[in-house]
Amino acid sequence: MTSTTIAISPTGVSPDDVVATARRGARLELSPAALDAMTASRHLVEAIERDGRPVYGVSTGFGALADTPISPERRSELQHALIRSHSAGIGAPMPREVVRAMMLLRVRSLAMGRSGVRPLVAQALVDLLNHDITPWVPEHGSLGASGDLAPLAHCALVLLGEGWVLGDDGSRVAGGEALSRAGLRPIRLAAKEGLALINGTDGMLGMLLLAADDAAHLFTMADLTAALSIEAMLGSDRPFQPELHAIRPHPGQSVSAANIHRLLQNSSIMDSHRNDMAHAVQDAYSMRCAPQVAGAARDTLGHVNEVAARELVSIVDNPVVLPDGRVESTGNFHGAPLGFAADFLAIAAAEVGAIAERRVDRLLDVCRSRDLPPFLSPDAGVNSGLMIAQYTAAGIVAENRRLANPASVDSLPTSGMQEDHVSMGWAATRKLRTVLDNLTSLLAVELLAGVRGLQLRAPLTASPAGRVAIEAVARFAGEPGPDVFLAPVLESARESVRGADLRAAVEKAVGPLL
Repeated sequence: MTSTTIAISPTGVSPDDVVATARRGARLELSPAALDAMTASRHLVEAIERDGRPVYGVSTGFGALADTPISPERRSELQHALIRSHSAGIGAPMPREVVRAMMLLRVRSLAMGRSGVRPLVAQALVDLLNHDITPWVPEHGSLGASGDLAPLAHCALVLLGEGWVLGDDGSRVAGGEALSRAGLRPIRLAAKEGLALINGTDGMLGMLLLAADDAAHLFTMADLTAALSIEAMLGSDRPFQPELHAIRPHPGQSVSAANIHRLLQNSSIMDSHRNDMAHAVQDAYSMRCAPQVAGAARDTLGHVNEVAARELVSIVDNPVVLPDGRVESTGNFHGAPLGFAADFLAIAAAEVGAIAERRVDRLLDVCRSRDLPPFLSPDAGVNSGLMIAQYTAAGIVAENRRLANPASVDSLPTSGMQEDHVSMGWAATRKLRTVLDNLTSLLAVELLAGVRGLQLRAPLTASPAGRVAIEAVARFAGEPGPDVFLAPVLESARESVRGADLRAAVEKAVGPLL
């Protein structure tokens, strides 16, 4: 947890704000400007109610029931019924960090002052976040249009003192009980407010932002594990010279090549074959083309970050209340921009993992590993070394290939054909998170294999980066030798890839990696 406080203004929040709130428990507060913007917007809705004008979501039903008028005395009831009926998700609960990101992003949208809600509605969501109350949001329910209706409804239901909350032990706690324990009281919704709480793309955007944060780190770690494998396999550092990437000026490719080139310097292993005429003129693609694949993934991530940045300053609601008093229906809740971005990043991340597995396979194959022992075992035959770790990696690559199939092309019509095209952005971002978790596992296998290969090159000395990796991995994997129970070793390797310590130690030795 952190003591950081983030002020939410009408201009939105940053990606770092979302990560800090979701993962580090940052506290939130509504800025005076946000309170003023919401108050002004609410006054416009109240004026519409007084005038008796028919406005979607204020004086009518929803979706296919948009032509059904609602009398003034039943409009609050309409909003409560909306939240209850739309809390129709099913399945395991979404992770705490996803729900926290989603709630923050809904507060962000409300604070922009185009949703017509009272400030107390946004404050109620802020109170949940600041009291570490996480609604139980089932994994299934959103089609990505109109936004993430069911997931957001499960969050809103807790504001009413209903629904479920995620307990510290993963149990389900009654929403009213959780509010009472925190000294909070349920709120009563007025016209338009229930709709404003659920008509957004906040779940999709939250997951995309968290995934982008993970991907940025993992793509750098992929450069590190690639360098370890290349060094262990007596590969060449010549393909990573900057002038060779300047002639194909993709920015991500240049960054990855620079990382790998830096990581391979000052290595007696590399020096041992630098002028050897018997050495292969060209390394295999999985070695030589590592920057082209990882770099393309970096550029894909750059596109995703641009999409997310635009979304963070977007007002996603329907209808929206304009400053001149008009209330207009929009299609801004459609998640296509987010679904496309998530699918694209899933494809890229899957390929970063796929090329890593190819390097692992090469390291383990005595016919291609340049004199390393079979399966990186000093006593192969009795021992199988990392043979089955590569099986595991191959199975994960196959799963990532399935997950890389785009969700965003799989629209199904709903709501009596009123919502006849949906984005599937929730599904796209959910599976992206799985692809990235799988990538963590694939890089963990390569980390272990690369270090084993470097250890087996002794007495030749690895690069400074390689020596740091050897020391870190040896703490949980030891030296090459008889077979051991491998699953805990791989779990520790996963933690090394996912965490910050190994990267920080490598950067201390060789300088910053991008």
